[in-house]
Amino acid sequence: MSLGPNTAPLSFREKIGYGLGDMASNFYMGFFGLFLLYYYTDVFGISPAAAATMLLVTKVVDAISDPAMGLIADRTHSRWGKYRPYLLWVAVPYAGLGYLLFLGPELSSTGKLIYAYVSYTLIMLAYTAINVPYSALLAVISPVAEERTKATQFRFVFASLGTLCVGAFATPLVEMLGNGDELLGFRLTIVLFAILSVLIFWITFASTRERVQLPHHDSSVGEDFSALVKNASWVVLVLTGILIVVGLVARFASIVYYVKYYLGDSGQNVFLIFDKTAVLTSCGLIGQLIGAVITPRLTQRFEKHRLVFAMSIIHALLLGLCYLVPPENFWFITLVHSAGILTFGVTITLLFSMYTDCAEYGEWLTGKNTAGLTVSASMFSLKFGSAVGGALPGFMLAWFGFTANAVQSEQAITGIRLMFNVVPAIYFLAGGALMMFYQIDRATLRRVERELFNRREKAMA
Repeated sequence: MSLGPNTAPLSFREKIGYGLGDMASNFYMGFFGLFLLYYYTDVFGISPAAAATMLLVTKVVDAISDPAMGLIADRTHSRWGKYRPYLLWVAVPYAGLGYLLFLGPELSSTGKLIYAYVSYTLIMLAYTAINVPYSALLAVISPVAEERTKATQFRFVFASLGTLCVGAFATPLVEMLGNGDELLGFRLTIVLFAILSVLIFWITFASTRERVQLPHHDSSVGEDFSALVKNASWVVLVLTGILIVVGLVARFASIVYYVKYYLGDSGQNVFLIFDKTAVLTSCGLIGQLIGAVITPRLTQRFEKHRLVFAMSIIHALLLGLCYLVPPENFWFITLVHSAGILTFGVTITLLFSMYTDCAEYGEWLTGKNTAGLTVSASMFSLKFGSAVGGALPGFMLAWFGFTANAVQSEQAITGIRLMFNVVPAIYFLAGGALMMFYQIDRATLRRVERELFNRREKAMA
């Protein structure tokens, strides 16, 4: 395959610009994953079971909106391309709706639950409208799989940094800005992250390009979906992503409960301005950052799907080890947790580069480019996994007799330990095992790239 301007390596500036987009997303999604369930149960005053049910039920909207957004993005034509314009158009509504989520108005119990349903549904619609095009942008930023993997590395380095900022500074900011009022603290903290998100999305828009010029999209919605489901490796990848994200989000949503009730945290600082929750979360996310950084080196030696398999199994084993550690060994728990999240950093970086690999493979297989639909359907699977992972702790808390802001029974403590360690381990094992059925290897991708390049050259001649 001869080199042309479209196959040139991505610049360092553009890789940073692309990566920053997921930092903006994770200022919100990291915040939601770590603190939303806790906010609903211990601050806003919704029961664990009701909050968990809400997180699941609202995914019905995502089941429609995610693929719909992918179809819309695939059919968008503007002077800025198919996918980049949404970074410009949706950033401000996205920021505003995030603030409304934590507004916390004084309402009845029923009113609070209705408000939670409406505000969470709206913010997730905005997230879909900006993140599906952002993710699909990876498929057209370069026709070379290796370059897309590098861009994905930067994406998850900055995603990790975004969530790390949330994990490290959210609880200190809530305490400082709220001055003892958690509701006010959450409300003001999200304002800071909202402003940063808008600015960063605009930087991503300004610093990236769509290099792969796709032909005019004239196939029907039914034909697009038919082409998608013929891609067996994409189906395997989607199921793996659901399982792994359920495990990860269930663990992260449990951190505040695990630290507060099992480790007996009083909220005092254990390192500089950071309490145990901030330290445990931050150290884990530093592990995720390291995982994202080392991923390209690992992919030079190993097939992507085999790495996902290995990292998932190792993570599950580390979770089993963490379950056995007594609560007084906080720093050892932190070390084991960080090692586990490091493996996830490798896994999630690989998953997103593999989604765009599947998009190219699907175009090669069927002759139809459905990058937006492929990525949006994949994003729905991850959001569904995130919803299930976020809801599972709520259902388990209710099942084991948890009572907010009270001394917990031995049964409730057991439930917290299970949802922090054992339940995520089961999902990681299952997700890793599915990777044995993934079929797209390095040799196949090279063939796909070469033949697609020739097809596109002929189409443009």
